[in-house]
Amino acid sequence: MLRYLRLFALFAHNSLQIALEYRVNFVTALFQSTLWLAWGVLGTLVFFQFSGTLGGWTLPQALPVVGLFRIFEGLIDGIMRPNITRIVEHIQKGTLDFVLVKPVDSQFMASLRQINLLVLPDLLVGFGLIGYGLWMGRMWPTPLQLLAFAFLLACGIVMAYAIWMLLVTTAFWLVQVENVTELLTAIYETGRFPVTVYSPTIRLVLTFIIPIAFLTTFPAAALIGLLDPLYLALAPVVAGVLLLASRLFWRVGLRSYTSASS
Repeated sequence: MLRYLRLFALFAHNSLQIALEYRVNFVTALFQSTLWLAWGVLGTLVFFQFSGTLGGWTLPQALPVVGLFRIFEGLIDGIMRPNITRIVEHIQKGTLDFVLVKPVDSQFMASLRQINLLVLPDLLVGFGLIGYGLWMGRMWPTPLQLLAFAFLLACGIVMAYAIWMLLVTTAFWLVQVENVTELLTAIYETGRFPVTVYSPTIRLVLTFIIPIAFLTTFPAAALIGLLDPLYLALAPVVAGVLLLASRLFWRVGLRSYTSASS
């Protein structure tokens, strides 16, 4: 385990060196992140023009949801999407051999090798919006609430990774997976708002089938004291099941892989 943590730290260090070569890009990314966040907040404010609450959430309570949405969008764009692109290219060209011959786990190497640190502004702006929402609503989380938030955030990262890995593994059989990724991106947009705004059926889908609620709504609910303890207990179960499924599916996909030398 420590070996893989050191490897990931090395990947991040190399990516940081590359990012620092073009520091203007970081400033540009920060401006772009702020602009997109303002657009997202504006979209949320539109709903509050007609009602004092959104799915039972006030504006200060809903702002952490928007902040978490931006954080996960940054993680997806910074880690998952770059590696997905490379995995698909390797599979299509038959060059995944270069990954398979490495003395490390192939899924780890293929899915976490590329890190785009230019998404750091997304994370900073997202956490900033969470803090602003808490300040605006005079909501001061207790240590236990902060711990629950951190725990759910970690589970959400695992879920997001597993979902994207399940998706990219289909490239072993499908020629193009871009349309599927666009569909998943569109579904992720539902996480911009608290899950309680949707109908019970959609809420069920966004909680247990495509668990977007565990990425944005539930961590935010933990911070403001609205979280049902049931979801805190279910989070590691859902994350573990999805991670195991992605692991098994990756192994099945490798059996169908045909290299350039085969």
